[in-house]
Amino acid sequence: MAGAKPQGQITTELSRELSLFHITMMGVGMMIGAGVFLGIGNAIGVAGPGGVVLTFALNGVLAIFTAMSYAELSSAIPKAGGAYNFARVAFGRGPSFIAGWMEWFASSVAGSVYCLTFAIYTLHYFRQLGLLEWLPFSEFHSEKIVAALIAVIFIYINYRGASETGKTGAFFTLGQTITLGIIGAVGIGVAISDPSRLKNFEPFMPHGWDKLLITMGFTYVAFEGFEVIAQAGDETINPRKNIPKAMLYSIFIVVTTYILVSFAAIVGVKAGSPGIEGPVADWIGSFKEKGFGMAVTRLMPFGGFLVTITVIFASTSALNATIYSATRVSYALGRDRMLPGFFAKISIKQKTPYIALLFTSLIVIIVSTFLPTMDVASSASIMFLFLFFTVNLSVIKIRKYLSDELDYGYFMPFFPVTPILAIFFQLLLAVWLIHMSLLAWIVAPLWIGSGMIIYLLYSKNHAVATQDEIVVLEEKEAAEKKKYRIMVPVANPDTALPLVGNTIKISGAKDAQIELLHMVPIPEQVPLSDAGRYALAGKEAITEAMLYLEPKFPITTTIRYCRNIARGIIMAVREKKIDTLIMGWPEKAYHRRGFIFGSTLDPVVEKAPCNVVVFKNCSNIEYKKILVPFAGGPNGAFALEIASILLDQKEGEIFPLNIARPGQPTKDIEAFLSESISEYGLKKSLFTPKYIISKNFVEAISKEANKGDYDLVIMGATRGKFFKKIVRGSLPEEIAKNVQKPLVMVNSIEGLSLLIKKII
Repeated sequence: MAGAKPQGQITTELSRELSLFHITMMGVGMMIGAGVFLGIGNAIGVAGPGGVVLTFALNGVLAIFTAMSYAELSSAIPKAGGAYNFARVAFGRGPSFIAGWMEWFASSVAGSVYCLTFAIYTLHYFRQLGLLEWLPFSEFHSEKIVAALIAVIFIYINYRGASETGKTGAFFTLGQTITLGIIGAVGIGVAISDPSRLKNFEPFMPHGWDKLLITMGFTYVAFEGFEVIAQAGDETINPRKNIPKAMLYSIFIVVTTYILVSFAAIVGVKAGSPGIEGPVADWIGSFKEKGFGMAVTRLMPFGGFLVTITVIFASTSALNATIYSATRVSYALGRDRMLPGFFAKISIKQKTPYIALLFTSLIVIIVSTFLPTMDVASSASIMFLFLFFTVNLSVIKIRKYLSDELDYGYFMPFFPVTPILAIFFQLLLAVWLIHMSLLAWIVAPLWIGSGMIIYLLYSKNHAVATQDEIVVLEEKEAAEKKKYRIMVPVANPDTALPLVGNTIKISGAKDAQIELLHMVPIPEQVPLSDAGRYALAGKEAITEAMLYLEPKFPITTTIRYCRNIARGIIMAVREKKIDTLIMGWPEKAYHRRGFIFGSTLDPVVEKAPCNVVVFKNCSNIEYKKILVPFAGGPNGAFALEIASILLDQKEGEIFPLNIARPGQPTKDIEAFLSESISEYGLKKSLFTPKYIISKNFVEAISKEANKGDYDLVIMGATRGKFFKKIVRGSLPEEIAKNVQKPLVMVNSIEGLSLLIKKII
């Protein structure tokens, strides 16, 4: 993906100063910020004592699934923007803008949660000490004012630069991790010394197991910290290795911490002690977001002070990270002109995107000031669930279609099971959140809807092309439309003309519309804006082909550019709903750069959601004797169908050749022809079956083809992922090297395989 800088990139760039330790601490700090302090009390009240522990454990597993998707994509696309960049590569401009729009809001709202966490716990502690009686404001308004003030402080820290942000975040995160570790250790010690405390977990799930989905939904915001690490791609040292490591390290640290402190909160309160009536879990849950603090004050001496110190460390480190994350994604939207270009302005001295920071700050302050606490947390959670759903879809799409183009530093295990499981559970949690906050399900769709309007009115027409994008330079539609569509990619007149005659035969037999496609080959060092300079050869090829084709068939022409020609062809096939793709076989392409037939042909034949016909050294003559190595299946049937189309119908003859190993039965070609006459339109009288017994298929086919006076050899592509068999090669490749005659390779796709490829 290396190459020229995308259009619109400004001269001043972000500085690369963040180490593995810094970004790991940013992730940990962002996750621990509100999950413990707001989440534990509410989770105990909704799901019970066992529910709170299971909530954090199961959310941790789900977070690991999505973190692995983030880690894989961040290692391959390491630049500021996170999910926005991933969706841009996978799905294009529209979906990527919505992903970036959601990510900006989700991170900003999470920052508001952390501002409120700081304000609620800090003011509560000072009120218990009797130090705030002089305040003229109510408790509610005092919390809102303090939330706004702490936001302003960390907005300024972020303005100072990435180095300041990373160092400050690391300091506060270490502080919170140590204090929470102390709380967890004391909780374990209390349970060992007084085993009766474990009875606080009875009943384990008093309100039913379905409440677990609710608590997992509104606390999921506490696990989104690994997302901020993806935003640091432009500012991290050795990002391809350090970003995946930091994501996974941070998840393991946080899940362990959450389970320990939630356990400590439950066992920290002694049943029957002064002020405790009924189940301990009910008492803790009655305090809602303050429940964790109340439990810790009963766990240990100076518990209230320790919780306050922990809150200061945790909420501020998380606030620091979320402001950083939200600023970087809005910067990325401005960089690519999805938002106005001033969002991408970077201060010369601090090297920070100060305009993006300003707008992020407005969201943080407004939301923390005007929305109720749990509705803020639920809104952030639902947005992150939508966002992570998009990232898990992106990792599947990118691994499937772009993995050959990217330089990966990490591959997730158990692909694609892990992202599919994450998608399912994230949708489930998002739906279930309506039981916790109806307002969250109002705010989130409103934000997404406003983003769609902005994209249609502004972003769609102003966004600049990125290196991974496919852009249409010129397109002309046919006056007449046909149901069956054939596409012919052309590069220059010399390679286009040999395909014309055979295209005419296939198109005539199918009563087809022809799509002529030219993918402009742009050198990596050339800006995409100069693509038009390299389109001349393709235009000449299209014009030359149209002289022969246009009088007979409706013709559509398309000229596009893309850094990767194969992906451009595949996406055009999908977009145009092509039935058959006709291509030329590259000369001397064997094994070049790890490919068998060439960097374009290999992935096209493997991934195109249509039938593919590849011609090698084929002229426009009538073929009278055609040899078709045949083993049955869709490829064999399609090879016979193409043979019958290319054959001289007056004097021609087709020789299906079946080769069996010694001791194994041969394929009954006559029976297959009888069954397939109506389905494929084959004439049985044109076929003369041949059978050979041999241990070596390549040798037998090559010998038969070379000794006979055949005009053409047609064979199906090797079944399975033959393109990955680099060392051993493939059957079509070996025959192409041994047979010095015109050759056609076909690949047929139908049924479930066709459906899956079209969907994915």
